[in-house]
Amino acid sequence: MTGDTFDAILKLFPKIIPNAKINSDGWWSFIGPFGSSKLKFYQNKSLGILDHQYIDEESHWNIPMRIIPNGTFSEVIITLKKPEELSDLQFNQRVSKISSIVTSLKKILESNV
Repeated sequence: MTGDTFDAILKLFPKIIPNAKINSDGWWSFIGPFGSSKLKFYQNKSLGILDHQYIDEESHWNIPMRIIPNGTFSEVIITLKKPEELSDLQFNQRVSKISSIVTSLKKILESNV
């Protein structure tokens, strides 16, 4: 099940952000809520690691993500650490936006179970 969730997340990214285009260097480029953005996944499917690096016009994030088996389902754990260049208010605004994206992702993944 972990592998299915892993693959589903990778396939969903361009559906959640329709203007995302993958470049030859593995970076996804797109216009996000905070301007020109790019994202790159660093993955190890057998260990459930789907870390990613996100860069927009104002910030740079290293985001650990783990997919952990839990019975017949998987748990997805994302850790967000405030980038130094963001104020607390900016960080909270971004976390709110990320939360809505994760909620959409969760609904889509669970509807395909």
